[in-house]
Amino acid sequence: MTTEPHSAAAAGGGAPGDDPSGPIPLRLLPDTAEVLAQGHLHIGGCDLVDLAAEFGTPLFVYDEAHLRARCREAISAFGGGAAYAAKAFLCAAMARLAMSEGMDIDVASGGELQTVLRAFDANDAAADGDVAQRVVLHGNNKSIAELAMAREAGVGRIVVDSFAELDCLDELHRADGAVPRVLLRVTPGVRAETHEYISTGQADSKFGFGIGQGVAIAAVERAAEMSSIELAGIHCHIGSQVFRVESLARALDVVAEFAAPLFGDAGPAAGRLEELSIGGGLGIAYVESEQAPTITEWGATLRERWRSLSKLYGFEARLVAEPGRAIAAAAAVTLYTVGSIKAVPGVRTYVAVDGGYGDNPRPMLYGSDYTAFMPARAGEPRPDRVRLVGKHCESGDVIVRSAPVPAGLAAGDLVATPVTGAYGYSMGAPYNRIGRPAVVFVADGEARLVIRRETIDDMLTLDVL
Repeated sequence: MTTEPHSAAAAGGGAPGDDPSGPIPLRLLPDTAEVLAQGHLHIGGCDLVDLAAEFGTPLFVYDEAHLRARCREAISAFGGGAAYAAKAFLCAAMARLAMSEGMDIDVASGGELQTVLRAFDANDAAADGDVAQRVVLHGNNKSIAELAMAREAGVGRIVVDSFAELDCLDELHRADGAVPRVLLRVTPGVRAETHEYISTGQADSKFGFGIGQGVAIAAVERAAEMSSIELAGIHCHIGSQVFRVESLARALDVVAEFAAPLFGDAGPAAGRLEELSIGGGLGIAYVESEQAPTITEWGATLRERWRSLSKLYGFEARLVAEPGRAIAAAAAVTLYTVGSIKAVPGVRTYVAVDGGYGDNPRPMLYGSDYTAFMPARAGEPRPDRVRLVGKHCESGDVIVRSAPVPAGLAAGDLVATPVTGAYGYSMGAPYNRIGRPAVVFVADGEARLVIRRETIDDMLTLDVL
């Protein structure tokens, strides 16, 4: 088998970590992962080989205990002020799980909002109170219909992103008199050390009101004068997959200095800073060579910084965070079945599987790197290097550029990519009319289907003849 050249850089760069040619490190797998009989990997007490046989592949397998543990960690790290960023991964089961663990939910569209609302029956105790009140609505271009839906449902906070949105809220108020609570999203001018497509805190951004350009001051002044909204605080978010917690803390410094004269005793929004949301963005390790801060470390740094800033400026606002990737990413693995294996002499070996771009577009969009392993041989070294590719009609349909695998990988074998619980299913699409995979949650030896496999019949129902 012709193999890929291998180095720490090829494996993803970053801090030194585990041997990428050794067995798959447990730290890249869900919390309950363990290698048991015959070398098979079990998650949530379920054998991954058995799950593939029962539910088919591709298949997302989520460790329910892992999801719950990260939700609890976020609640503890931020003193209760945490909302799950639903864009990372959302379905009815995920909404119920996050809320049952005490998290609010941040949604970025009317579709995500409806998913959360419909996940609960009218008298469902799992939500621990009114569901809509625990929802935060985001979006840089909310439609009037989405804003009306949020107001009618009674969402807890609307994060306002533009003056046009303030105009819309004013117009809706004249029709129904409702007064929603809002946060103003500001861009602090802090650039995160991440891919440009997921960097949002710099001045040149489609999101929010820029602090450095004086726009954010004008937004606060206008919002404070409006009777159609209740200004409750400020929101900022500098980007995703950020490994340096200090960058997130630096954003707090900028926002606090900005807010002090506006929300202070003599400011136009005096006494209205009840909440400051720092958003999410905490990075996680995808490959053997990466290390990342924990949610607890992230929360400890930001809360300590916020305590100092609150004392300095006289704030009494609570600090809120919106983790998504940090909750869901490492909770899941994706299972694939190997199809064709094509050796290009002197170049590399291509191993094609039955999924790809349609269930994980991140490698094509951001050049994101992943690792791989065989669930039936999880405890074995992975000395060979192959290029793991999908079945979609794109040369860029690459899942892992340099995938470590045990010797002797063959057609029909089961392979898996870990750390695929965030922005895989949620960003996937039925390209080439290949349906999106099924999703199962596993816990205590039981697997439950939470999203069924998308079929061609599902897609054909949208066609108009």
